[in-house]
Amino acid sequence: MIVLQILILIIGFIVLVKGADLFVDAASSLAENFKVSKMLIALTIVAFGTSAPELAVSIKSIISGNTDILLGNVIGSNILNILLILGISSCIHSLTVKNATVKKELPITILMTAVFIVLISDTWISHASKNLLTRSDGITILLFFLVFVYYLFTAMRKKVDDEDETKPKYGILKSIILTIVGILCLVLGSNAVVDASSMIAKILGVSERMISLTIIALGTSLPELVTSVVATRKKEYDIAIGNVVGSNIFNIGIVIGLPIAIFGGISSVGFSIIDLLALFITTLLLFIFSFKNYKIDRKEGIIFLIIFIIYYTFVIMK
Repeated sequence: MIVLQILILIIGFIVLVKGADLFVDAASSLAENFKVSKMLIALTIVAFGTSAPELAVSIKSIISGNTDILLGNVIGSNILNILLILGISSCIHSLTVKNATVKKELPITILMTAVFIVLISDTWISHASKNLLTRSDGITILLFFLVFVYYLFTAMRKKVDDEDETKPKYGILKSIILTIVGILCLVLGSNAVVDASSMIAKILGVSERMISLTIIALGTSLPELVTSVVATRKKEYDIAIGNVVGSNIFNIGIVIGLPIAIFGGISSVGFSIIDLLALFITTLLLFIFSFKNYKIDRKEGIIFLIIFIIYYTFVIMK
């Protein structure tokens, strides 16, 4: 049984890597064809595409009543996106951060994260018996997500400068088709990895909280991880950063907000204040590093990775 799951795991990783390579080239070509910034494409198509596994896990979890998996999936994924993905990517090469990202996109990310934390922190803020996210909380999160959508619409009207234009690698139709194929490979590959990893963990007797914060969070973040690493190696830094920023906003706004607004409230007893503090501090740290000199260099990437190791050591020990 374990040998079969390991084989599925390997095949899933291969599909992931090949899909990410195709996806980055196609997304970059798409931006060049439509004469919009690559950051905009990263914040929308790339971010939403790589967040598809989180959304699938979220809907499946809320329908089956496994709410700790839903929350652990998003909390773990958002922490992983910053600490592990940007940590590894910036160790490969310093990531240049655009002015608009520092002044607009990252503050929106902090706002969305803070709103989510306040809404889920009933036991610490109002001394309730348990933490709840009600349907009205889900609607509130969606309303804040609309701020991000409005920003995207305003940004979409701005065309790139002529000096920034390069000849697209693919035509418009081929770019669209390859983008879709790339997303499908990312989703299928990550699903194979998550299912195989979860099965192996259950065979070995690992707890549900542990699985959700580690294997499922890492597994559903694999599209972002592989896409950002591939984008960094191709020197597509806007795609590497925009992928993570957009995914974190999408995870809170749609992966959590939408299912709760549709299916109703959820409760959680499996998460500590440490998990939420880790989520907020990592998001704030990303803004501080980016604001300092408009880049995330190798030293800051190493800091991200050290914090990642410390946090997940705490998760495993707990």
